[in-house]
Amino acid sequence: MHTRTWLLTLTLTLGISLVATADPLHAQCKVIWLFGIPCRDVFIALVNQIKAWRGVSGCINGGERCLYELVSATPFLITAKHTLRQSKRVEDLSFQLVPTEAYSVCRVTGLSLSETWAILADNGTNYCTLYNLIAGSGLVDVAGYKEYTNEWICLEHWTANCTIY
Repeated sequence: MHTRTWLLTLTLTLGISLVATADPLHAQCKVIWLFGIPCRDVFIALVNQIKAWRGVSGCINGGERCLYELVSATPFLITAKHTLRQSKRVEDLSFQLVPTEAYSVCRVTGLSLSETWAILADNGTNYCTLYNLIAGSGLVDVAGYKEYTNEWICLEHWTANCTIY
């Protein structure tokens, strides 16, 4: 009986902390990728792509040209900003890199969170913000590439029309 009470308390605590940290008034997207290459290679590809799209528009989200800005980069965490030029909408991005299976596979958790308050319907913009960097850097073509997301953790990803030029 004591174990059941402990498990119930733990489950409720975790559930409450997850709800408390979620931000339901900002559009957001979380995606998990697997790459069959070391995280060092993924890190270099993502940082280079963010820098390449810093001063020029490298993609289109919802018909708007977009710009990226590298905020910080350590071997296991990359943070950046994404700005849609016309609407001035900004998303905060993070990519957490975790080496697995003797460092030959890299698991990346990407998160895009809109800074604009009370924008929930984003037509997949937050998804495209993340995906365009992955695709633009060529990481979609590496061995072992897999993507995991759904409507619960990535708002409207199914409506996304991501374009890179």
